[in-house]
Amino acid sequence: MANTNPQTIAYPAPGAHPHHHDDDHVDPHVIVLFGATGDLAKRKLLPGMAYLVQSDLAPAIRVVGTSLEELSHDEFRALTRQAVDDFGSHKPTEEEWAKFAERICYVPQSAGPEALAEAVHEAEGALGADARRLHYLSVPPKAATAVITMLRDADLVDRSRVVMEKPFGTDYASAVELNEFVHETFDESQIFRIDHFLGKEAAQNILAFRFANGLFEPIWNRNFIDHIQIDIPEKLGLDQRANFYESTGAFKDMVVTHLFQVMAFVVMEPPTALEPRAISEEKNKVFRSMLPLDPAKVIRGQYAGYRETEGVARDSETETFIALQVGIDNWRWAGVPIYLRTGKQMAEGQRIISIAFKEAPRTMFPTGSGVGAQGPDHLTFDLADNSKVSLSFYGKRPGPGMKLDKLSMQFSTQETDRVGDVLEAYERLILDAMCGDHTLFTTAEGIESLWQRSAPLLDDPPPVKLYQKGTWGPNAIHQLIAPNAWRLPFERAWREKPPQT
Repeated sequence: MANTNPQTIAYPAPGAHPHHHDDDHVDPHVIVLFGATGDLAKRKLLPGMAYLVQSDLAPAIRVVGTSLEELSHDEFRALTRQAVDDFGSHKPTEEEWAKFAERICYVPQSAGPEALAEAVHEAEGALGADARRLHYLSVPPKAATAVITMLRDADLVDRSRVVMEKPFGTDYASAVELNEFVHETFDESQIFRIDHFLGKEAAQNILAFRFANGLFEPIWNRNFIDHIQIDIPEKLGLDQRANFYESTGAFKDMVVTHLFQVMAFVVMEPPTALEPRAISEEKNKVFRSMLPLDPAKVIRGQYAGYRETEGVARDSETETFIALQVGIDNWRWAGVPIYLRTGKQMAEGQRIISIAFKEAPRTMFPTGSGVGAQGPDHLTFDLADNSKVSLSFYGKRPGPGMKLDKLSMQFSTQETDRVGDVLEAYERLILDAMCGDHTLFTTAEGIESLWQRSAPLLDDPPPVKLYQKGTWGPNAIHQLIAPNAWRLPFERAWREKPPQT
């Protein structure tokens, strides 16, 4: 695996490694974690790395943390222990913790590139001659260029891959500039632009569901599907991120980096194989065939009280909510509207993909039978951590006469005997990056295409409309989707699996 030429890397198949790498020998890795004391590192990355070591899923790893804070090795280990205890989904035993603790060290950024290089070489010495490097940039976009410069100055580019967090640029020009800058140091095959939504078990289940089933694959097109909704409302507010958010907003923060990526999984053509390059190519075709966004089909909202937040301008036009209609102009999807919605401080936190099928003729049913009364049949994916799939349909209500009710068939990963094998999104993505598997990451071309299609909206954004906290957004969202309706809030709750006695 030492050769980074993209033609010669042996990529594991995406389905091959959720449990362990029997066939794929993965070299030991030094993970250099930039932003090691930040929120994401504490909530996800450090607990995720601890679990990968604890579970034997990962190859031998050592972690070199670095950040602006001046900490000793022991202080960093204490911070990591706290993070694992507070946020880890798997609690380590004392023995497991000790095994991980001896693998982590810390270098303050102020110590400079030489000190960082020294720590990495020391860690590599402990891992052996075939050790590789994974540089994880858990830093704000503005700091990414400085980190890449530091890696170049520290001569840590060889045998390495670099994981970059969203957002990748803020428009087409800045994305091109950032890609060009990164490409001066790293080859595209070494770059992993992360989107944790695609790391979720449920997002990958979409591919399995679509392409492995003769029941659904033939009807996945404009002849049978009426419209699609991807709905990711968040209950959370800004949580200390006002400065970042004020210059970003919901569209750049969530739509370009997450919702469009999830959309690509839902609408892409069948790839020639379930392998990274083929999947990336189909996703990029989706982005190329997107129609430019029409500002008239976009609702931007801002929750009441946002402008009073510290760090926010009193006349801010930054949107904390966005709903938009997207069109894919290709043979499969022409004329099928795709509705996306996300926002902060909304009524519920959900992650729903909903496929609405065209309705059947109703003429044979007597008036008042109820056919069509509860909207079209839907296939719904819930991307929450315990992922669920539901198919709703009309069926006859028991009893005399022809009365119809909406029924549903549901499945949850909680119902399988492999539920313990579900990896947290970041755990999977760190593992994939170490394996050189690009399936769940975005390419330079894909991200540039998206910014190009977004230009009309960025150049001429509609004014923000006010919405109250704890609602589903401004009222105008209903006109946007008419004559259809939003699936959220759900009329019927998901069925929960009864506890096993």
